[in-house]
Amino acid sequence: MIRMNNDYHRAAHPEVLKAIEETVMNDYPGYGDDEWCGRAADLIRSLTECSQAAVHFFPGATQANFVVISALLKSTQSIIAAQTGHINAHECASIENTGHKILALEQNNGKITAAQIEKEAAVYYESGEAEFLTEPKLVYISFTTEQGTLYSLQELKDISAVCRKYGMYLFVDGARLGYGLGSCMNDVSLKDFAELTDVFYIGGTKCGALFGEAVVLCNPAIQKRFKSVMKQNGAVLAKGWLLGVQFYALLKDGLYFRLAKQADEYAMQIRKSFEKKGYTFFSDSYSNQQFVIMTDKQAEAFAEKFIYEVDHRVDDTHVCVRFCTSWDTDEKETRELIHSIESI
Repeated sequence: MIRMNNDYHRAAHPEVLKAIEETVMNDYPGYGDDEWCGRAADLIRSLTECSQAAVHFFPGATQANFVVISALLKSTQSIIAAQTGHINAHECASIENTGHKILALEQNNGKITAAQIEKEAAVYYESGEAEFLTEPKLVYISFTTEQGTLYSLQELKDISAVCRKYGMYLFVDGARLGYGLGSCMNDVSLKDFAELTDVFYIGGTKCGALFGEAVVLCNPAIQKRFKSVMKQNGAVLAKGWLLGVQFYALLKDGLYFRLAKQADEYAMQIRKSFEKKGYTFFSDSYSNQQFVIMTDKQAEAFAEKFIYEVDHRVDDTHVCVRFCTSWDTDEKETRELIHSIESI
């Protein structure tokens, strides 16, 4: 069986494991105050061309999401997000558990627009800031989205402009940031994220690391006491160097970006093969997640060789199936799937 239902089903890239192995007999300060976290943070500041950024390493993405939002918002402030956004649809009300309301907007291809955000924000900011409404203070988007789609640079600029207009923070969930950056349709850079957002993160768990996310606080105004909120929420790892060494290994010579780009290229080969056979897609994804509409019978046939995820049922006879390439997907696995597509 070939597993293609997610991008975190194997441990870590050999270079990451090698880097960890080389540190096992050394000793380091705890809680992220070590040379590896320092080196990785400096590298991220260099890659983003954002010298004032504060970089913090988290064990996981859900934790990063709720800690960032907890740190930035007061109890009467809320978050604007897509209905399909991870914080709204996949995290068991972790944000609501921090005491914040999510203002969920209709999405198109997993995305929300600057116009939608402005309309939602105006309900509060242009109505005298009514005391019975929460104040929309943060806009949450994902890159890539839950449907594997990308925000263009212009879309990101437009959303950032609305956030600046109303004094809202822009937060980009980057759990799959690498796959977004590696897409053939992408025109956004790490520098762009640093310039246009207040905070974003570089996902490691789904792109070659054992675990970990690198949260980049671009806005100096939100950096003070941020680590204290991390600590309060159990997000400061005692053996923090294990996070720093992984990100340094992935980023020092561009391995992170090469792995993601390769996964995207395999996904495009798979997509083209499905297209040739007349399959349709749930979203216009040009990253590592492909959402294919197929009959129950076709899905059952693919299940003989592949482990995939049924995203949702389309109707009585069709399902939407997600095939997800990963940092570790190889040419042989890709060819096996393409052969099955051509045969079924």
